[in-house]
Amino acid sequence: MREIIRVPGISDVTDAVGAPLSAVTKGAGLVLVSSMPPIDAKERDSPPGLNVAEQTRICMENVKASLEAAGSSLDKVLKVTIYATNSATYGTINKVYAGFFKDGKYPARTFVAVASWPMEFDVEIECVALA
Repeated sequence: MREIIRVPGISDVTDAVGAPLSAVTKGAGLVLVSSMPPIDAKERDSPPGLNVAEQTRICMENVKASLEAAGSSLDKVLKVTIYATNSATYGTINKVYAGFFKDGKYPARTFVAVASWPMEFDVEIECVALA
């Protein structure tokens, strides 16, 4: 059975822009988190002028909040995909990303360089975790 999980602030943003997606779905013992952009869940907007490190931190905070809304956590993440508009930001993104996982126990991960999004930001992060 599939369950749609609403994430405060984040689900409101996707609803407002008419995006045909759910922030989080849960089923078969897994939690799937859609790509989280650097949108401030409280402000419901992507603050302009943020550098890639700040954007990555917000993305990871959104991933963490999404997992927790589904009853999971970063400790249960199996796979992460990071999308970035510039592959030269790999090192900066890694530094911020690494701080969200304890004791160097990192999940499997893919880093993908992409063109751009309809909003002005440089990074999105998605994951699959155990429920």
